[in-house]
Amino acid sequence: MQFFPSTCFTYKDNQLHCEEVSITDIVRQTGTPTYIYSKKYFETAYKEFDDAFHEIPHKIFYAAKSNFNLSVIKTFLQLGSGVDVNSEGELYRALKAGAKPGNLILTSVGKTKNEIKLGLEHDVLMIKAESEEEIYLINEIAASMNKVARVAIRVNPDVDAKTHPYISTGLSENKFGVDRETALRIFRMQNELKNIKFTGIDMHIGSQITSISPFVEAVEKLANLFFILKKEGIELKHFDIGGGIGIQYKDEKTFSIKEYAAAILPILKSLNCEIIFEPGRYLTANAGILVTEVLYTKKNQNKNFVVVDAAMTDLLRPSIYGAYHHIQPIKVDATKEKITADVVGPVCESGDFLAKKRNIQKSEHGDLLAIMSAGAYGMVMASNYNARRRPAEILVDGNKISVIRGRETFDHLLFDEQEALK
Repeated sequence: MQFFPSTCFTYKDNQLHCEEVSITDIVRQTGTPTYIYSKKYFETAYKEFDDAFHEIPHKIFYAAKSNFNLSVIKTFLQLGSGVDVNSEGELYRALKAGAKPGNLILTSVGKTKNEIKLGLEHDVLMIKAESEEEIYLINEIAASMNKVARVAIRVNPDVDAKTHPYISTGLSENKFGVDRETALRIFRMQNELKNIKFTGIDMHIGSQITSISPFVEAVEKLANLFFILKKEGIELKHFDIGGGIGIQYKDEKTFSIKEYAAAILPILKSLNCEIIFEPGRYLTANAGILVTEVLYTKKNQNKNFVVVDAAMTDLLRPSIYGAYHHIQPIKVDATKEKITADVVGPVCESGDFLAKKRNIQKSEHGDLLAIMSAGAYGMVMASNYNARRRPAEILVDGNKISVIRGRETFDHLLFDEQEALK
């Protein structure tokens, strides 16, 4: 059994710690399941990303969809980040966390009228449009508000990101963005669209991409389009290459942010405009774990099961993507044998599993396990299926812990059903 390599989650006297705090001590106070995040990891990952591109004018917009806890957003704002928001709710959360509207980008393939209106009311930096019809609607709404909307067009570069098909977004068969020719035609309509000012061009080819070559290919294609527009007198202020940089969940061969920068900087330097990045998973995934308690162990014929109190309602990725999350004990016990087992939750679905055929330390009732790399697309995808309460979230800063979201109460689950309680 291997332990997941981490700079902020380490063993001391065979007990897993987050920074300087024992995980066992945390969950004695909070119970399980509980998400635990390292503030140091957030800060280190952000600064490494920022430093890698110091040679060019750039801005990082943290992708709130990866982890929209207010304290997490606030941490990145304090580091100088903007926020990429994908819905009315994320916009609301970013503003509540203290984001200035000029530090927000409004994205999404299907924005509602109200979301567009809110973006204009708050005067966000840019609205990223993904279809010709959306452009017309933004123009119409902006006209009704006597405003000029700053807009970027998301171009689908038709590049295979070589990632899971559910998180691939840059192929022509995907729903995101518009093709090159459509983008050119829309940009050339600038003079007809009286209430739109095109300020940027954008792409995002997928998530959890572990090879640099798709990024290079996509950036080259988008740069070619950028220069065509420039020759035609359409000057864009922002060149947005999205996010999608993969992280290590298991034994993936990933690349460093310095290698990524070295590969694309020669192209970016030639653009002479501000470059925008939208990392989410890269900044947060390996900053967090989900801690769960073993409820029962059992054996059906030759198959071992470890039943834990975390479920697909807490961490959905294994169920819908078949995603791998390393699982390791909070307390290492060299005397315990290693077994192969499925780690499953209590929800009444066969798809409720966190790991299958996993080589782990043999567990017993009351043991604690850490589900690693859970800082992105974890809590944000949690649900109340089976009327389960969503877990608590904890932020560790050195030797200090903060409860940044309390565990839901049963009253939380009933707050909008008061009529039945009369």
